[in-house]
Amino acid sequence: MNQLEQLVANFSSFVWGLPLLILLVGGGLYLLILSRFLPFRYLGHAIQVLRGKYDDPEDPGQISHFKALTTALSSTIGMGNIAGVAVAISLGGPGAMFWMWVSAIVGMSTKFFTSTLAIMYRGKDSTGELQGGPMYFIVEGLGKSWKPLAVMFSFFGMIGALPVVNVNQLTQAINDIVLKPNGVEVGLQTNAIIAIVLVLLTSVIVFGGLKRISNAASKMVPSMVLLYFVLVLIILISNYDTIPKYIIMIFEDAFTANNFKGDPFFGGVLGALVLLGIRRGAFSNEAGIGTAPMAHGAAKTDEPIREGLVAMLGPAIDTLIVCTLTALAILVTGVWETTSDNGVSLTASAFNNALPGYGQYLLMICVLIFSISSLFSYSYYGTKCMSFLIGADKKHYYNYIYVISIVLAVMTPFSMMLNLIDGAFALMAIPTMTATIILAPKVTKEIKTYIKRMNN
Repeated sequence: MNQLEQLVANFSSFVWGLPLLILLVGGGLYLLILSRFLPFRYLGHAIQVLRGKYDDPEDPGQISHFKALTTALSSTIGMGNIAGVAVAISLGGPGAMFWMWVSAIVGMSTKFFTSTLAIMYRGKDSTGELQGGPMYFIVEGLGKSWKPLAVMFSFFGMIGALPVVNVNQLTQAINDIVLKPNGVEVGLQTNAIIAIVLVLLTSVIVFGGLKRISNAASKMVPSMVLLYFVLVLIILISNYDTIPKYIIMIFEDAFTANNFKGDPFFGGVLGALVLLGIRRGAFSNEAGIGTAPMAHGAAKTDEPIREGLVAMLGPAIDTLIVCTLTALAILVTGVWETTSDNGVSLTASAFNNALPGYGQYLLMICVLIFSISSLFSYSYYGTKCMSFLIGADKKHYYNYIYVISIVLAVMTPFSMMLNLIDGAFALMAIPTMTATIILAPKVTKEIKTYIKRMNN
C-alpha cells in the first residue's frame, strides 16, 4: 500500500508541473483579457439569467439554468471547500488562500468560455440525445481529427469523477466527530457499515439519471450553503477582533510563504505556495478541468453566452465565498497552529473551538449534505464520459464502477485519494484548456452578436 501511495503521489506531482500551471493560469488570464473582462462587467445580467428572467421551456436542452448551476455547484461545493481549504492552510499557511482567490478570479473567465462552448458545440450521443461538454466541443468545434483529445478527456474524466475524496473525508468526519467521541471503536467494521449506507443512498439517486440528480441538487445546494454560511458567520462574530490580523496575514504570507511546510518548487517555497493554492483552487472550483461544462451543456437554452455567464458565478460562490469562510474559521480560531489535524478534522476542530459541544455536529450535517450532493453530480459526469467512449446504451455500467469505488475509498488513505483525483483533474485540464484557447475567438464573436441582440 505504501509503494502504491508513493506511486500515486509521484504521478500527481509530475502532472501538476509548471506547464499545467501556465496552461491553467496563463490560459485563464488570456481568456480574461480576450473577453475584455466580460465576466465581471456582466455580473448583474448573469444573476438575472440565473433567476429565470430569460427562460424559455421550448429551448433545446434538459434542465433549467438554475438546475445546471446547482448541479455543477453540488460537485464543486463539497470537500474541496471543507477538506481542501484545510489541507491548503495546514501545508501552506494563510497565504495559500490568496492564491486560491487568484485561481477563482481567473477561473471565472475560464468557466465562462468552457460553458459557452459546451452550448455552442453540443453534439449528439449514440442515441441522438443532445449533449454538451469538453469531449463534444472538441470534436464538434475542432473537427474529427482532434478526437484523441476528446477521448483523453473522457478517459481521465471517468477517473476524476470517482467520489473517492468525498467518501474518504465523509468517513473521517463520521469517525472523528460522531463515533470516537461517543466511545465507538473505529475500524474495518464501522467503515464497512458507512460504505454500505452510502452505496444504498447513492444508488437510489444515481440510477435515476440527470433529472433526479438535478432535482436533488437544486433542493440541497442552496440550503447547505446557507447553513454553512450562518455557522461560519457565528464563528467569525465571536472572534471578530482577530479577523483584520488574519486578512492582512493572507496577503503578506502569499508573497513571503513564511508558514509553508512543503517541498520547494523550482527552487523556492513561494513557487510551491503558488502551486499549492492554484492546485487546491482547481480542486475546489474545477475551473478549466471540464466537469462543470458537462452540467451546463445540458441547460435548456439556445443562447450560449447566457449559460457561460451563469457558469462563471460558480467559482465566485464556491471559492471567493465558501472557501474564504472556511479559511477564516480555521484561522481565527487558531486551530491551524495548535493542532496536527488535517483535512475535514481541522475544520471540525475550528467549529468545536468556537461552538463547544455542538459545533462539530453542525459541521457534520454540512459535511454530510456537501458530500452526498457531490456524489450525485459526479456520477453524472462519469456516465457522460463513458457514454462518449463506448455508447450511451452502456453508460449505466459506470454507475457500478462508481458504487464499488465508494467501498474502496472508505478503506484507503486520504493523501492517496487526493493525489489520484488531483492527477486525473490535471489530465482532464490539458484537453479542456487546449481546445478552449483554440476556440476562444469563436466565443468572442458570439459575445458581440449576443450584446447586439440584447441592445436591440
